[in-house]
Parts: sequence; structure tokens; C-alpha cells
Amino acid sequence: MELSNQSITSLRKQLTSGDICSADIIGSLADAIEKKDGEIGAYLSHDLDAAREAAKTADLSLPLGGIPIAIKDNINVKGQPCSCASRFLEGSYTSPYDATVISKLRAAGAILYGRTNMDEFAMGSTTENSALGDTRNPHDHTRAPGGSSGGSAAAVASHSAIAALGSDTGGSIRQPASYCGVVGLKPSYGRVSRYGLVAFASSLDQIGPITQNVEDSALLLNAISGRDAMDATSLEQPDTDFTQGLNDGVAGMKLGLPKEYFGDGIDPAVRHQVDESIKKLESAGAELVEISLPHTEYAVATYYIIAPAEASSNLSRFDGVRYGNRVENPNDIIDLYRRSREQGFGPEVKRRIILGTYVLSSGYYDAYYNKAQKVRGLIKRDFENAYQKVDAILSPVTPNVAPVIGADKDNPLQQYLADIFTISANLAGICGISVPCGKVASDSGSQLPVGLQILGPHMGEQAILKVARAVESSD
Repeated sequence: MELSNQSITSLRKQLTSGDICSADIIGSLADAIEKKDGEIGAYLSHDLDAAREAAKTADLSLPLGGIPIAIKDNINVKGQPCSCASRFLEGSYTSPYDATVISKLRAAGAILYGRTNMDEFAMGSTTENSALGDTRNPHDHTRAPGGSSGGSAAAVASHSAIAALGSDTGGSIRQPASYCGVVGLKPSYGRVSRYGLVAFASSLDQIGPITQNVEDSALLLNAISGRDAMDATSLEQPDTDFTQGLNDGVAGMKLGLPKEYFGDGIDPAVRHQVDESIKKLESAGAELVEISLPHTEYAVATYYIIAPAEASSNLSRFDGVRYGNRVENPNDIIDLYRRSREQGFGPEVKRRIILGTYVLSSGYYDAYYNKAQKVRGLIKRDFENAYQKVDAILSPVTPNVAPVIGADKDNPLQQYLADIFTISANLAGICGISVPCGKVASDSGSQLPVGLQILGPHMGEQAILKVARAVESSD
């Protein structure tokens, strides 16, 4: 088996035994990128020569010693470009510092070598909103990989990355992981520092791993989690080894099935695969409990008020003055702002900025934004009440398999509605994971992955990792 096809766990065993060296992994990765990425387009850039140099001095005694990790292009890595897949930053911004998660990965021995494609400023669900190129689903090149972390998921699924980091604001790790047939973990809000992540919606954003298996996600979470003085929203937390108890099984666990997540609108083939995985968990000793999350119907509307409002504020820093690309020969400062933003931002980014500015404007703040925050509190309370009865919650990740590229490009509302099962976790600040649970045949004959979503209470990552591992083991 090619080294690029193997998990972190497998590679670490071979590294520590002396059977391979880190440079061997980099070489295998370089071959995979050369063979596959021209078609898939998972990467925006990479520096494999620098990775080879880093491999020479890799400390194999560290938890991730010698393991190369790909990074979504909205996370700052010192000396590397950070374009957020936007023309605004393309070719004009090189990060002068490391995000906290990057410092933590370096401290754990990882090698950071490549930037993965994404929806521009993480705004999208297919990676079609990237201004810098298309990314295709490794299972069917006519279909999207999901988004916004589509490049990271496609890289891991095509074995042109061992593992990758993504960010999740409304499902942007879990949804592409589901579409690409890999594992995607969104940690609880506050579990992982956001310092160095280019902000989309600060109260919703969270960095997390995309990996080939559940154990690898646990290993990466070990490395990147923890309190950070540079991020006031990160939380004090005990030292935890998230790999502990992974194989304990689900016997005695209570797993909730929200009736609102299993109604009409789910592709029957997707529903079948999800149901089969749930049955396996029941056979393994889990107790299934029907629950209700009554405010689910308001989640999409709530999210698409709060997220654009925060985006409107966060993206005001991109003005053509301080950094990024700017127009030449502006008439005045207002003309500089207007034309730089007009030329630098893509349609979806502009759409969300306009929407966010509108809901924050005088006369509409109370009618929209303030009301949405109140509903957000109700959604959070729904989950708190549910976790009084169950240990974790099960659902589909998405209603459908990966869409055909271009199918919904002119219908953003349809894309927004596809987030129905994922966005509530971000609104509530809880943790969630997507784990592969089967495949369905497409019209063209390709086999398209389906993901099972497991949601846990705030700081309940160990529980959902254990359930995810049980799903993985049952296949």
C-alpha cells in the first residue's frame, strides 16, 4: 500500500520502528499530488521541497513527528500564502505569523506543506465559490466535494493528503467529509483556538480535522485543542487524550433520534444507509431514544441572519488599504474602498455582506438580528434538554449525496437549505462528527459516499468519537 494511502496511526508505527522515514511519506505524497491533483484540484499551493527539508529533522518522538498535514487556505501559516480562495488576497498576502493550531501542530512534530482550496472566505457548501479554481469530488469528478472545506476533504479522500485541517461555521467540515467519504470533526466552540483563522462568523467558526479514520481525528484533536490566551473564547479544559476509550463500544449508551431530522426531504437512498448504521449501533447495545428539537425549523433562517451579520463586520477589514489587492489610480478613498471590494470579492461574498449589513442596519437590527439571537438561544436550549435524556444525537449529515457541479450554482437558497442538519450545532456551540456509513449508486454509476452525523453536548467529544468509532468498526 502506498504510504499516502495510510493513516497517521499506521505511519507513526512505521516511523517509530524505523521501517520508513518522514521523507518517504513526503515522496509518496508528492507522487499522489502529481498523479491526481491536476484533475481533482484540491490544492491551491504546496511546497514539497520545504517539506522534504523539514522531514530531515523531524522529531519522531513527538505525537505527530514526521507526519505531513494539509491546511485549509483560511488558516495562517507563517511564510505561506493565505488567500482564502479570494482574488482580494491572491498573490498579495503571505502570512507573517502562525495560527495557534499551527503552532500546536508544529510542537507535536507535524509538517505543514500545502494549502487546500475552499469556498471564498469559507462562504459556500460546494467549493464552487472559490475564485481560484474548481475542486472535484474524488468519487465522481462531475460532482462537487462539498464546502467550504472541500479542498481538504478531497485531498484526504484522494489520498493526496494524510490528513488536513478545515474550518466549520455551519457544517463546512462535516458536509464535505460526508460527500467525500472521510471523517470530519467539528469541535465544541471554545475547544480549539480560533487565533489565526481568518474570521467568517466569529461566534460560529471552529477549526477541526479531516482524516481517513476516527482515531486520526482524535490524534489531531489532541494536538490542536486547549486554552489560548490569544483567543478569549477558548476555554480552560483538562488535559485529555481523545484516543482513550475509542474502542469501548456503545453498549449502554443512549442515542437520540430527533424526529425533526428524519422527516420528508431526505433522499431515500441516503436515509437507507443512515438507518442501517443506526440499526448496527442498536445491535451493538446502544439504546435508541426518539427526541425532539422543536426549533429546528427556524435554524436555517436564524443562521443566515447571524452568520452574514458577523461576516459583514469581519470582512470590513478588507478595504484595499491595509493589505490585499487594490485598484490603481482611485479617485478618492471612497472609490478605493468601493472598487477594491467590487473587484476583489466574488458574488457569494458580496451577497452575504449585503445581507449582513442590511440586518444590522438601523430599523432592522431588532426585527432581524436581535430576534435571531433569541431564537439561537432557544435552539441551544433544545439541545441542552435533549442531552438530559441522551448521550449523543444521530442524524444524516446532508439530505442528499454530493451534487453535480453547477447544479445549484444559480440557486443559493437551495445550497443554504442543504445545511439544515449541520448548522444547529454551530448555533448551539456543540460538537459534531461525520463518519462514512455507506455508499449509494449515482445515475452515472459512480458510488457516492453517505455520512452519519453524531452530535454531542458541549465539550462532549469523547462520546461522539466513541460512537463514530463503533460505526467505523461495523463496516
